[in-house]
Amino acid sequence: MLTRRSLIAGAGAGLLAAPAIIRAQQLFRNYPFRLGIASGDPTHDGFVLWTRLAPDPLDDTGGMPMQPVEIDWFVYDDPMRKAIVQQGKVLARPELAHSVHVEVSGLQPDRPYWYRFVVGRDKTIIGRTRTMPRPDTPLDRLRFGVAGCQAYEDGLYTAYRHLAGEDVAFVWHYGDYIYEDRGVSAPMDHIGTPIAHVRDIQGSECYSLGDYRRRYAQYKCDPDLQTAHANAPWFVTFDDHEVVNDWTGLDTPKKTPRELFALRRAGAFQAYYEHMPLRPLSFPTRGDMQIYRRSRFGNLMDAHFLDTRQFRSAQPCGGEFSPICDGTADPKASVMGLPQEEWLAKGLHAKGAHWNFVAQQVMMMPIDRRTGGEAKLIRNMDSWAGYDAPRERMLASMAGLGNVVVMAGDEHQNFAGELRRNNGAGEAVAVEFVSTSISSGGSGSDQRDGADKILAENPFLKFSNDQRGYMLCEVTPDTWRAQFRVIDKVHEPGGVMSTRKTAIVERGKPALSLS
Repeated sequence: MLTRRSLIAGAGAGLLAAPAIIRAQQLFRNYPFRLGIASGDPTHDGFVLWTRLAPDPLDDTGGMPMQPVEIDWFVYDDPMRKAIVQQGKVLARPELAHSVHVEVSGLQPDRPYWYRFVVGRDKTIIGRTRTMPRPDTPLDRLRFGVAGCQAYEDGLYTAYRHLAGEDVAFVWHYGDYIYEDRGVSAPMDHIGTPIAHVRDIQGSECYSLGDYRRRYAQYKCDPDLQTAHANAPWFVTFDDHEVVNDWTGLDTPKKTPRELFALRRAGAFQAYYEHMPLRPLSFPTRGDMQIYRRSRFGNLMDAHFLDTRQFRSAQPCGGEFSPICDGTADPKASVMGLPQEEWLAKGLHAKGAHWNFVAQQVMMMPIDRRTGGEAKLIRNMDSWAGYDAPRERMLASMAGLGNVVVMAGDEHQNFAGELRRNNGAGEAVAVEFVSTSISSGGSGSDQRDGADKILAENPFLKFSNDQRGYMLCEVTPDTWRAQFRVIDKVHEPGGVMSTRKTAIVERGKPALSLS
């Protein structure tokens, strides 16, 4: 094992006695923390601290020797590091690409902390994180960010630089942290129109654990993404591109044999865990990963972070944007699996929190996507719109509560609307916000072609927008305010942020107003 003492010993006897290849790498040729730092899954008394040693990020081993390496970690009471409140050592092991996940507990509730990692003479920047309020204690305000869908080739991460400057308790990342496909020299938008080619990704399509590791390494080298991670704790959930586009369960659009896809998915899950600030609860086991979980923020909000991929049945009607077919009404279809459905329904009806925040990956509103006079209703089969039975069960569990806000991503657009039973024609039971992408789809425009027709044909939908950015939510006991923050360009530096629309929900009323 490489310890901090052996790393800084230089020409000491212990170093000289080590094998030549180890002596050459104990004092890293390059800075070992090139992928940054992060914190996540905060509770009232702690959080997870993450980093990965990778002096050569795109190398097969990250530029690391195939041995455990000891890292020191520190948690501070203030940004000037005047008082260490906790510290320890952790082994970065080659089995996990020399990543570490430090669970810190025993801290004071509802306050900021600062942290860093040290190995040998190398130190990380000082990260800022925080603990959450104690469950069930009075809380009059909570502010958090929502982001995701960050295709590296499609644009710069300028929006993350702006998000890092927002005063938020945490960020929820809804998925598509990486895109698994090979690079293209002529990227296109959602209808095949060329968009600006901003930057290249390395490697071909991801299949092996090593492929996924390199893809995460390239994404995480982005300085704006690193800054956003270093300024607030994150809750993370995966969607499809962390594995392969439009996967569900063990099914893929390319009809890969399930036993082969299981191998690919297992490698993708391991790489995801290695690069996210997740607790050991989410450690991949037997090819599966526990990603749905719940957090309570004082007496103000219960957050239910869902998994809408791992237990979903295959997409009906050929997938993608397709006319409805018998498959959309299949009573046996599943999005979350019955155990997760029951877990969520029980959590929604628990007492003690003013709001229920349902944080999941794909839009729940069953939007009719027709824009050209097509005869048959068209839906996005990669969303809840392709699964009538589980969607209606979900909405039935929300009926009468008056405090449910559902959020999603995946669409690379902003949307706001009401969740109504009976395929959107019945009573409203909740509201839904869909946050746009950080970069996927390029710079975009205010409205997509046909947006006015979609709004007209879907009365429950109140707002749409096709720019990049993120969402800010400010929650009080009586009001939920969601700001759609958009950036004017991602195809070149200098993007300017603005608030495109603000949606307001009053507790007890599953409806929204816009300003």
